[in-house]
Amino acid sequence: MLTEPKHITYDEFINMDENTEELLEYIDGIVYNQASPSKIHQIVAINIATEFNIFFKNKSCKPFIAPFDIILKNEQTEYPRKVIPDISIICDKSGLNDKNYIGIPTLIVEILSPSNEAHDLVTKMNLYQRFGVKEYWIVNPKIKTTSLYSLNKKGLYEQFGVYKNEEEFESATFNGLKINLKDIFE
Repeated sequence: MLTEPKHITYDEFINMDENTEELLEYIDGIVYNQASPSKIHQIVAINIATEFNIFFKNKSCKPFIAPFDIILKNEQTEYPRKVIPDISIICDKSGLNDKNYIGIPTLIVEILSPSNEAHDLVTKMNLYQRFGVKEYWIVNPKIKTTSLYSLNKKGLYEQFGVYKNEEEFESATFNGLKINLKDIFE
């Protein structure tokens, strides 16, 4: 028999988070434990982050790689949500501090692992859409694909494209940011 996850308040979560070494996310009252990434996950994350570092050098937006806490918060939300995306691009640095970022990243990349597929494909995608993350990439190292989603004028994600093998694609948000999958999946 499946049990419903226990909901806790944001204050209870903060207390829990401050007293553990585990990587925890807090989404809509539920705490999610982050698993350690696999070798291929790390390789793909480093490769994407390298491409981002080159592209964003001397630009106002900056890439951040996990583990770096993102506290999603805006005027419409009753309480914040905490996530630890694999990679995020932050353009509005007003919420940036040494410990985390409070605000909405412009682009988030999540790299799928067997333990987090449903979480990244459903829970986080819905959350990022709701908070207005302009662009969301889902990278699947197992089948070597990248799905790119971009917010439309109604604030809903539209699939901008699914790229595979050695295809090159361009960001929907950042003009000139091109990624060739052969450079990502080595």
